[in-house]
Amino acid sequence: MNPTVARRTVLAAGVAGAGAVALAACSSKKSGSGSATGQAAGQTSGQTVAKLADITVGRCVSAKLADGSPAIVARPSDSTAACFSAICTHMGCTVNPAGAELHCPCHGSIYDALTGAVKQGPAPKPLPKIAVHVANGDVVTT
Repeated sequence: MNPTVARRTVLAAGVAGAGAVALAACSSKKSGSGSATGQAAGQTSGQTVAKLADITVGRCVSAKLADGSPAIVARPSDSTAACFSAICTHMGCTVNPAGAELHCPCHGSIYDALTGAVKQGPAPKPLPKIAVHVANGDVVTT
C-alpha cells in the first residue's frame, strides 16, 4: 500500500467528518411557521414570555416559549410588544439581539428586531411571528 495514498484517504475522511459535525452544529430543528393565529408550532396560549418593563422601547430580548424553543420579544412602543421565532429562516441557527437588530451568528443574516423583517441576507424570509398581547405588564402569548 502506498503510504501517501493512505494518508490522503485518512485526511479526506477526517475533513469530511469535521464538515459534517460543523454542519450539524449550525443546524437545528426549524420552528414551524405557525398556525393562522400566528402561534409557533407547539406554542400554547396564555404563557407569559417576558415582562414589558424589562424591555427598552425600540429594543428586544431573548425568551423561551413553553416548548423550550427560542423566541424574541420586542417592544415597538411604550405599551405594545411583538414576538418572533428566534430561528433564522436561512439555516436554522438562533439569532441574537443586537440593539434594534437581530444577528444570526452562523451566516450573517440581520433582521429588524421590531418587525422580524430581513435587513440583510442570506435569510430568505422574515422571522415567523408569534401572537402576543400585553396584560398587566406581562407579554403573554395569544
